[in-house]
Amino acid sequence: MIVVDSNIIIYIHVQSEWTAQALQVLKKDPQWIAPPLWESEFRNVMAGYMRRKILKLEQAKKIMNSALKTMEDHETLPPSNLVLELVAASDCSAYDCEYVALAKHLNIKFITNDQKILQNFPETAVNFDAFLSFS
Repeated sequence: MIVVDSNIIIYIHVQSEWTAQALQVLKKDPQWIAPPLWESEFRNVMAGYMRRKILKLEQAKKIMNSALKTMEDHETLPPSNLVLELVAASDCSAYDCEYVALAKHLNIKFITNDQKILQNFPETAVNFDAFLSFS
């Protein structure tokens, strides 16, 4: 089981330069978990795509529903006190620290490409390449 950043979930559902690697991560470990916050972040990305005319409303809805199905029963709230402790110990947002806190709480890795998170939490957060190179 791994914690995945909302962007990793997006890469699975919207073709990008990161889609192939995200699919490799999914193949290597299909037990994904994320804080419920991922949904709001995902919707925000869909909103951006619609505003930039990359996606139409119906396409965004279809992608959102597919992502919801992928993550169904794979959401868990992190401990709030741990989130706040991580915020105090870093310069990351509380949103980002939710993912890290969940991974720490479950003693599993957090997969992200966010450089700020990777720099602040190298013991918990790993990028695609690092995760895929683990045996």
